[in-house]
Amino acid sequence: MISDRMAEILRQLQTDTWSGAVADAAAPLGVDGISVSAGSGSDLPEILWSSGGLSDGFEDLQVTLGEGPGPDSLVSGTVVRVHDLTRVREDRWPALLTEASVLAVRAVFCFPLRIGAITLGVLTLVRSTPGPLTPVQSDDANALVAALTKRVLDLGFPLLSSPEDGEIVYHHAVLHQATGMVSVQLAVPLAEALLRLRAHAYSNSLNLTDTARDIVARRLRLTPEPPQMTAVDDADED
Repeated sequence: MISDRMAEILRQLQTDTWSGAVADAAAPLGVDGISVSAGSGSDLPEILWSSGGLSDGFEDLQVTLGEGPGPDSLVSGTVVRVHDLTRVREDRWPALLTEASVLAVRAVFCFPLRIGAITLGVLTLVRSTPGPLTPVQSDDANALVAALTKRVLDLGFPLLSSPEDGEIVYHHAVLHQATGMVSVQLAVPLAEALLRLRAHAYSNSLNLTDTARDIVARRLRLTPEPPQMTAVDDADED
């Protein structure tokens, strides 16, 4: 049984801009941040919308490290509930748990956007206090997931809309572009190129998206020996 507030939000999703409706869902869900991503399997997910703050920090951390409840939910197609990050066993997400200690995130709930056996993306809820969702909040989250799954399908899957279409801004477009550039520059597969980017960002405590922007702008270039990176002149060519 969903709450009256969530029922209202689901009606908003049918007529209003979806970012406004999703932002309004934080209150009935009892969370501090919400993000919606699209992707499948081990592919790099694209963040379609984020409420900012805690959500942005946690999503960037997961993308940088390539581990966490979001990636697990995307790969497995199952709900991942973490009632208290400080009580998760150390070998589950070793790097994430170390870095997440500096964030205010304590509880994370990841719900896959699924059609049959196909996972289209993940709804991620973050909260600064530990504890589970209530039964009503869980029902609300599942109802929101069903509505968001339809919205992602409307975008086309794989994503067919351009960044200029509607209100979607593809946060990781620059990361995909930088990965392609590194792949060409170092003559390595795309998967290894992304690992090189992640290694540099993590080892230097940098934001992965900002690192990607520097590569695309030719301010930085990866060397053959990861994770070192050297400055290059903006006029340099590949």
